[in-house]
Amino acid sequence: MLYTVKEVSKITKVTVKALHHYHKIGLLLPCKVNEAGYRFYGTKELERLQQILFYRELDFPLKEIKQILNGEHDRLSILNSQKKLLQSRIKKMERLIDTIDQSIWYTAKGEHMDQKEMFKGFNTSEEWTDALQEQNEYLKEHYQYDLLEKNEIDVQEMNESALEAKCFIEKMADALKNGIKHNDGRINKLIDKHIHFLNDHGHQTKAADFAMQTRFFLNDDFHRNMLESQQTGLSYYLCLAAEDFASVQ
Repeated sequence: MLYTVKEVSKITKVTVKALHHYHKIGLLLPCKVNEAGYRFYGTKELERLQQILFYRELDFPLKEIKQILNGEHDRLSILNSQKKLLQSRIKKMERLIDTIDQSIWYTAKGEHMDQKEMFKGFNTSEEWTDALQEQNEYLKEHYQYDLLEKNEIDVQEMNESALEAKCFIEKMADALKNGIKHNDGRINKLIDKHIHFLNDHGHQTKAADFAMQTRFFLNDDFHRNMLESQQTGLSYYLCLAAEDFASVQ
């Protein structure tokens, strides 16, 4: 049985515009196009569309989905792979829900939740790879730098570093919100402590290096938006603070 674009759209809830785009980029080709230009899809095409939608649910970019589906994989192996990815996401969501439940409990009691409980991190290197995927794709596309290439992820080290970064950025955001000047002695102590952490964990960083990094964050859209999403003006504030700290070292 063959289906028109409109029928496929109705069955799958995928817009006609999206189906046309999938055809255009070679991701989902109709099995038949008649003389009038109407597209028709059969069972195999619907099965491929199902696989596409699974990967889209996992936030895979269309280009990568096409590469996966055009490989030497059969439908069963693809479905098993997608199942594992979904199970991994479910576990991640369950951890987030557990953390939120604890936050609700502490908030209801009027108490502050321990920072280590607020950020439990990930359990496996695969989870960290998944978490860093979007940033890594951006760096590869814009700077030809592969964040994950040949790097063995130390899960405990990554969790500790992520917790430190989270706490540092939150304190800087609070300082900005409370009107503390970027060259205040308290800010210098925060930066000094953070740089010491980086050096103690194998990331050789001088004050000037950190200042250059914050200037990069300010000038780069992806990283600037990450900071600005936490507090408006944070990227500029962090850059000024780091440069001022470096100037007195």
